[in-house]
This record gives sequence, C-alpha cells and structure tokens, in this order.
Amino acid sequence: MSDNTTKDNILSHFVFASNKHDFNLDISLLVNGALVSGTLISAQEYFQLLSKSFEDGNDISQALGEQLAKTSEQLEAQENPEQAEYIHLKNSQIYSGGSKPTPSKSDILWRGKLSEVDSFFLGKITETKRTASSK
Repeated sequence: MSDNTTKDNILSHFVFASNKHDFNLDISLLVNGALVSGTLISAQEYFQLLSKSFEDGNDISQALGEQLAKTSEQLEAQENPEQAEYIHLKNSQIYSGGSKPTPSKSDILWRGKLSEVDSFFLGKITETKRTASSK
C-alpha cells in the first residue's frame, strides 16, 4: 500500500512541467498493482478535453461540461511541483495481470493521485500487431 503523503519528486517535476509549460510525455505508471500507460498532459488540457465529452448531451450533461470548462479556465499552473496532487493522462490504457488492456483502444482520459503512484517509466506501452511470419 502506498504512503499517501509521499510523492516521487521526479514525477512531480514532470507534472509541474506539464501544468506550467504544456509539456507532454509518454509515460507508464504502476498504480496499486495495475499498469497505466498514456501521455502526460496538463490539468488544464485534461479538463478541456473532458468538458468536450459532455457538449452533445442533455441539459444536465451540457451544464457539467460548462463547469468542467470553467475549471479548466480557472486552473493556473502550480507555483511549485509539490502543490500538484493529481497526474493526468490522455490516450490511456490500463493493464492488470496478463490480460489485454482496458480499454482496448487507447483513447480515454485518466486522472490519478500522485501519492498513489508506486513507480513509473518513460514510454507508452503499445501492442504490436503480429504478422503470419512472427507467430
């Protein structure tokens, strides 16, 4: 179990760079035994993308989308990396055990607590398609 008060300083700096300078980075995270792989994005971009997913719904859905858009507009980059509490990924996939990733397409947004990340490595996991000669 992770210590909820400890965050990896290097990972925190990556999140700070993303939030402050719109820095993107392919990264894979080990979180409570699951592997989460995707592209690091700023909190502002995360909320912008999330708000767009509510645009075409009913009145309640549109109101939620507007609130998320406001959250995005209000987000200013953290003054220092220690203030970041969450990490945001796009084009994410989650691997658990030896199973195929969830979802099978890497087009989801993911948000997690920095204090829950056990370890990380740079790069995104992608499945290669097997050809008849590589079986």
